[in-house]
Amino acid sequence: MFEKVLVANRGEIAVRVMRACEDLGIETVAVYSDADKHSGHVRFADEAYNIGPARAADSYLDHDAVIDAAQKAGADAIHPGYGFLAENAEFAGNVQDTEGITWVGPAADSMEQLGEKTKARQLMHAADVPIVPGTTDPVTEPSEVTEFGDEYGYPVAIKAEGGGGGRGMKVVHDADEAADQLESAKREGEAYFDNDSVYLERYLENPRHIEVQVLADEHGNVRHLGERDCSLQRRHQKVIEEGPSAALSDELREQIGEAARRGVADSEYVNAGTVEFLVDEDTDREPGELLGPETGFYFLEVNTRIQVEHTVTEELTGIDIVKWQLRVAAGEEITFSQESVELEGHAMEFRINAEDATDDFAPAQGGSLDVYDPPGGIGVRMDDALRQGDDLVTDYDSMVAKLVVHGEDREECIARSKRALREYELEGIVTIVPFHLAMLDDDRFVASTHTTKYLDDTVDRSVFDEYQREYGSETSAADEESDTVTREFTIEVNGKRFDVDLEEEGVPSQPASRPAPSGDSGGGGGSGQGGSGDGEPSVSADGEVVTAEMQGTVIGIETEVGDEVAAGDVLLVLEAMKMENDVIAEFGGTVTEIAVEDGQSVDQDDALVVLD
Repeated sequence: MFEKVLVANRGEIAVRVMRACEDLGIETVAVYSDADKHSGHVRFADEAYNIGPARAADSYLDHDAVIDAAQKAGADAIHPGYGFLAENAEFAGNVQDTEGITWVGPAADSMEQLGEKTKARQLMHAADVPIVPGTTDPVTEPSEVTEFGDEYGYPVAIKAEGGGGGRGMKVVHDADEAADQLESAKREGEAYFDNDSVYLERYLENPRHIEVQVLADEHGNVRHLGERDCSLQRRHQKVIEEGPSAALSDELREQIGEAARRGVADSEYVNAGTVEFLVDEDTDREPGELLGPETGFYFLEVNTRIQVEHTVTEELTGIDIVKWQLRVAAGEEITFSQESVELEGHAMEFRINAEDATDDFAPAQGGSLDVYDPPGGIGVRMDDALRQGDDLVTDYDSMVAKLVVHGEDREECIARSKRALREYELEGIVTIVPFHLAMLDDDRFVASTHTTKYLDDTVDRSVFDEYQREYGSETSAADEESDTVTREFTIEVNGKRFDVDLEEEGVPSQPASRPAPSGDSGGGGGSGQGGSGDGEPSVSADGEVVTAEMQGTVIGIETEVGDEVAAGDVLLVLEAMKMENDVIAEFGGTVTEIAVEDGQSVDQDDALVVLD
């Protein structure tokens, strides 16, 4: 077994992996960006290393920085968690090529075959696993999209080969959207997965999202650990996951599980993974009526990593999947048989996202946990990293914790979940706890007749306001009277010099002097001492100023000074919370100034574009 594992991730999943390591007697190493220097995973680890600025591309996605930290720490393995580099085959290969360090996950070539969706579709088709009609080669031209749409019908899904969870996926409803959506999917794939290759699939109108947890070792043993139902999603992002699915008959469940096991076995995959399927929902199905063995199901993708919702399977089976990831990576053989895997009771996972469900799930722009008192009791599990007094880090994903509830059956699980969510006290940041309580009272969800489209297309969102008023919290006000000052010192310990930064809080803020506007358009200028170099965008031209609705990074400017734009035109694209967000002109006019540039970070209400 390993002696020291570096966890190449942050937040609750980093702490989850570290806890499994501690159970196995393994020391842990955290890596962190400048934005995360006070985060919970840093406190939990035995040691921690800074790997760069807040921007993920310069820290958590920096291959060399992560591997260098592992070598400095003397770690003999790297666990990637999920997200960031977890499904990056190039990074896995770099770790495998580094002497003395083991990659905790499937081999790089397996990740490339199954992690890239077109290759995975080819493998699954060869293993007689049903697949959605689509392309098996990368798509590069808008004409390929329109030709596919003409043959199979619209809408068409464009998907990044390295994507997942809705990231890198764009839906084309007609031929006019093909070019823009193709470019957007390629850009998002490049930004988040270092891979701009995309493919096409027929977009199913009323699917359920069913996934099967698998575990395989290098000795030829392949096990599936049952299914999870992840059909409750907003914008293709899961918010509640549960298992087993309350919509499947035993016959259909067996078919899907066997298809997953067969596909993984034929691909010679090793370590934990998830095979995802779309299942045709019968929109006329009555509550209590199950989907039978004649129901169509189609391979969607393989996630070559641990998943957010692995906790559901752990509660149902009693199997610690993360510990088995480590054991398999160390060369151990799986000791339990397929026949011994049983699902006991029912489990649900609630993603505690820092989002406002009453505002189309807009991510929180800041806040501090003035109160943090998580629920407990029988059947209640919390996976988190935050503690009371922590500030919310908004540079990355909006999920701050996971509440996992287990009961003897689905009815008890729902009742226990309501109790746990009402016990959950969070003050200082907005979360979707009220939304979860609303869904547990929602007839369609309780009857398990919802689809992946339910939240986006059908649910009565006015209900969210009622639950937000009763159970919600608001963002804490920022302290504008004081600041934190970092002072640099050089100290000597046993003859070795160290540079140390000490922070002093409560220092009166000093107003920053700003140069007078020069009349030059562009991304703003000089940075103050200790600044990031981005500067706050400012404008000098007269006209209506288009501002940022959220904190984010500019990843595409779609217009130029002098352009005539109409209402609804895209001015630029902001990346926030790992999703692309179009900044739209609310009225027509002439672009007289652009205050930002590609790659620049902006805060909420910062000036972006001036229209006359």
